[in-house]
Amino acid sequence: MRTTTFFGLLLCVLLANTVYAGPVLNGIYKRDAVRCGVSSGVAGFSALGSDGQWRGLDVAVCRAVAAAVLGNAQKVQFTPLSSQQRFAALQAGQIDILSRNTTWTLSRDAGLNAHFTAITYYDGQGILMHRRFGVKSAKELKGAEICVQSGTTNEKNLSTFLTSQGITAKAIVYDNFEAAYKAFFSGRCQAFSTDVSALIGLKTSQSGKPDDYVVLPEIFSKEPLGPVVQRGDDEFFAIVKWVVFAMIEAEELGVGKANIENALNSKNPAVQRLLGGAENLGKPLGLPQDWVVKIIQQVGNYGEVFEANLGQQSPLKLERGLNALWTQGGLMYAPPLR
Repeated sequence: MRTTTFFGLLLCVLLANTVYAGPVLNGIYKRDAVRCGVSSGVAGFSALGSDGQWRGLDVAVCRAVAAAVLGNAQKVQFTPLSSQQRFAALQAGQIDILSRNTTWTLSRDAGLNAHFTAITYYDGQGILMHRRFGVKSAKELKGAEICVQSGTTNEKNLSTFLTSQGITAKAIVYDNFEAAYKAFFSGRCQAFSTDVSALIGLKTSQSGKPDDYVVLPEIFSKEPLGPVVQRGDDEFFAIVKWVVFAMIEAEELGVGKANIENALNSKNPAVQRLLGGAENLGKPLGLPQDWVVKIIQQVGNYGEVFEANLGQQSPLKLERGLNALWTQGGLMYAPPLR
């Protein structure tokens, strides 16, 4: 009886210290690639360049996961998805991660068999107009027609905003993002509504004359954006979550692509923990000890990714705002990596 109890306890200890790959993670290892669902083209987040390469903040998240899990940030298969397709593709197991400027909401998180992992961009919805109308506030939109995409939080937010403010404008709904913004730029609607980051991206990349357009001052929603995974693989859920947190932590500690080699010899205990020198933080995730090093070497920290795709090094030149680190007045904050 005592022997049975001893071996039972030993088995429990072994099981407690073993990380098993779930179905999604197993599939990634077998095909040697991470399948990432992205947009069909949103500047700064996920867009296919003329060189055939996907770029953007959402793209970088998928590349960081590939670097951590497979050791190679290039081992990603990208699938462009419309708003209507995105959750169906995730539920059907056609993609491993949905990283497509997607808003974290209760109904999505609780009702779509999905897990939002972390917030990678704090956004809000606004309205874009041509300057020729002379409109300086959304409250002046009486009788205007506003293009918006169906099947998104944007459609509901716009309706709620117009009703609550008593604005007698009309929403003109389109099935996909491209059709909606093209209708706006062709003059079908006097205004276009979506997330502010996307509005700035559109007037920069699609209008031909960015200075002719203005984003009205009202921001009327909270749009926390981030990657989503399917339920049922807790190991992969944890990996995606902590990959994002590691990128944020690396920026806070001043560790980036340019100084990663020097950082490996840092005397700072927090840096040593992050990079696997003082503690193996990869073990509970089932990852190699140098998983964070690979992310930083191949993708960069959060600040570097932001600046390259959305910030001052990009055509969009967005300010960090709420997406600055918590130590700099923003909301970006990683739980302790220890």
